[in-house]
Amino acid sequence: MTPTRYTTWMLAAVLLATVPAAAQTPGPAAPAAPPDSPRLAAQKQEAVKGVDELAKLAQEMVDSVFSFGELGMQEVETSKYLTGQLEKFGFTVTRGQSGMPTAWVATWGSGKPVIALGSDIDGIPQASQKPGVAYHDPIVEGAPGHGEGHNTGMPLNIVAAIAVKKIMERDKLPGTLMIWPGVAEELVASKAWFVRDGMFKDVDVNLFTHVGGNLGVSWGQAGGTGLVSVEYTFEGETAHSAGAPWRGRSALDAVELMSAAWNYRREHLRLQQRSHSVITNGGDQPNVVPRNASIWFYFREIDQPHIKELWDIGNQIAEGAALMTNTKWTSRILGTAYPRHFNKTVAETMYANIQKVGLPEWSEADQTLAKALQKELGNATQPGLASKLGELGQPTDPTRNMGGGSDDIGDISWNMPTVTLSYPANIPGLPGHNWSSAIASATPIAHKGVVAGAKVQAMTILDLLTKPELVKQAWDYFNNVQTKDVKYIPFITKDTPAPTHLNTAILAKYREQMRKYYYDPTKYSTYLEQLGITYPTVRTTPK
Repeated sequence: MTPTRYTTWMLAAVLLATVPAAAQTPGPAAPAAPPDSPRLAAQKQEAVKGVDELAKLAQEMVDSVFSFGELGMQEVETSKYLTGQLEKFGFTVTRGQSGMPTAWVATWGSGKPVIALGSDIDGIPQASQKPGVAYHDPIVEGAPGHGEGHNTGMPLNIVAAIAVKKIMERDKLPGTLMIWPGVAEELVASKAWFVRDGMFKDVDVNLFTHVGGNLGVSWGQAGGTGLVSVEYTFEGETAHSAGAPWRGRSALDAVELMSAAWNYRREHLRLQQRSHSVITNGGDQPNVVPRNASIWFYFREIDQPHIKELWDIGNQIAEGAALMTNTKWTSRILGTAYPRHFNKTVAETMYANIQKVGLPEWSEADQTLAKALQKELGNATQPGLASKLGELGQPTDPTRNMGGGSDDIGDISWNMPTVTLSYPANIPGLPGHNWSSAIASATPIAHKGVVAGAKVQAMTILDLLTKPELVKQAWDYFNNVQTKDVKYIPFITKDTPAPTHLNTAILAKYREQMRKYYYDPTKYSTYLEQLGITYPTVRTTPK
């Protein structure tokens, strides 16, 4: 070791405490953790600098994926673009994972540890929205869009991986980086299939990211639910609806009876459950008794036995509806998500890095957009963007978990040490799954939030690459605490096909209209510039 290199490491160890923005947004005390060595401190400082140098690439990726606005299983342009970026930086890409055309895995490096970086890439139906405009103003009326902000997570991971890859190459650090997309997360229709098909069999730790309103991470059992997504199809017989209705057997009647019966049964289910349905096929035309009809349910609960119980009740009700209408029924799984459980060791390691990075510096324009949107949505208060870090998230008390949303990262979390990094690329206080969540997703708010998150992600990767004891401790928690008394029982089997047909008709209807608005970074510095949007655009007259 040369004196010059040692001096650089020692200086970086001191400077790391003042990584940009950390001093402006101090958070609560970090969990006890061994200090970084001078060498690791220097590597982390270089990773932070590397992410800053890639901020323009991050912005272009965020804006490009936003402009594609694709729904689950149809993320064609998104996957083509992101894998192209990864190949440009030396990653090897394998496409078509688990029979899903838009699923892929990108790897670089060799040996252990294998660190997987994942994030979702799909959008929301009818969420087309001009970014930076603090009221409903679609780019293409009725089209899908990024109404949750899934356009930001994969750019974060890619930037973090590129920054770490550079350090690994120079310092000859062993290890493998693996980047993978959450396809069709809004349908929870891919991650259980990835697990089933062995995509993560060699992974040591999985670092997932999801857009939020603050930098954060948690450990232990998370709030919310798991679910099974099931479509029931009934088959009857056609007849003339007026001429000889008695000769028909209506599949639609069975669907309507099942819907009504479930709503009656709902009164007698646990408070923790969440269940919802849509009729996906209501027949062909009114003067023909419907021979086929389908209804699609999400059955949500906070643990595997209760999810299975809801599914069993659904099957019983389907059987009853079929008996009442003299029809037959079948069902198929379209998605599934296990309740989430995150790793204590990895979460504490990541949280220490969150405190070093801190929140971005929000401009007056950023805060103006946030407060205007919060007002537009009728929020009781309009605090704007986060100004203080939260605490490390703790396990949810199952007796107080009253249900909520689901994420199929849960399936992965029960198969290897996993955490989810929340990063501040969206505005707090939004309803979710809504056009409003697209407003910040291609603006400086998202760009800054992604850069901050990428710094945390890169620093955590370096911790795992250089501290083998952390990987061992993570697996000790996984084996001896998390899975000691609770085992993963998948809802899908080896024969359950991935629902690759989903959203085909919607994208066939809107893709060509949406294509006109794809972002071209060779002509415009930002997507806001391409669309001619003044940032921020807010109401100047009453709603």
